[in-house]
Amino acid sequence: MEKIVLKIDGITCGHCVGKVEKSLKSLPGVEVAKVDLKKGTAKVKYDDSKQTIDKLNEAVREAGYESESTSKRWLI
Repeated sequence: MEKIVLKIDGITCGHCVGKVEKSLKSLPGVEVAKVDLKKGTAKVKYDDSKQTIDKLNEAVREAGYESESTSKRWLI
């Protein structure tokens, strides 16, 4: 399992958080997707044999927000 922090632009409320989390969790191999509204980030834990960072970013964009991966990893 890989863990990544995505920087998300444009989230302003709880509805935005839910929309992004739902979009990420719908992808095969995504185990955890937790959005932090104040930080404008999403912590994602995923199976890298089933998912790519590009597809994670694409899912966020399809939900209506801008996304980019950071070099930052996170620990559970």
